[in-house]
Amino acid sequence: MLDSCQNAQERWGGVHKLIDRWLEERQELVQAFRALRDVRPAFADKDTNGDFCALLVDYVSAWHFEVCEQLVSEAKAFGDEKALKLAEEINPRINDSTQIALAFNDHCTKGECKDTERFAEKLAKLGGLLHERFELEDCLIEVLHNAHKEEGAVQA
Repeated sequence: MLDSCQNAQERWGGVHKLIDRWLEERQELVQAFRALRDVRPAFADKDTNGDFCALLVDYVSAWHFEVCEQLVSEAKAFGDEKALKLAEEINPRINDSTQIALAFNDHCTKGECKDTERFAEKLAKLGGLLHERFELEDCLIEVLHNAHKEEGAVQA
């Protein structure tokens, strides 16, 4: 399910150092997610949960405060109205997943993840939301990258 994030780095790696670093953070998040999902006794381990939640919060924050901001700035600089409209349509869905991720973090921070069965359900739901989020983020990057790459080639 979350394997597609490596393909994203292959497609857009090198476009911009910020995006490269952020895609590396995505890969770390996916690895931490898998480790947490696969090691059931870790559900009650506050440190393991804390490490994952820190990566999760850093990742979603980087999208909102760095990556998306940069992509929108690039779209404005290129006069890319199509990409700006797409961002307006997609970002509310990404924002919704951010709120769920932050609620998951709050749940773990308060130590409310000792119920392993309930925690496993929340983690599975979060995994599905992350998968959808990655696809939405990739869509925005692809539209911006392809449009700007073509414009750059025309200008050269």
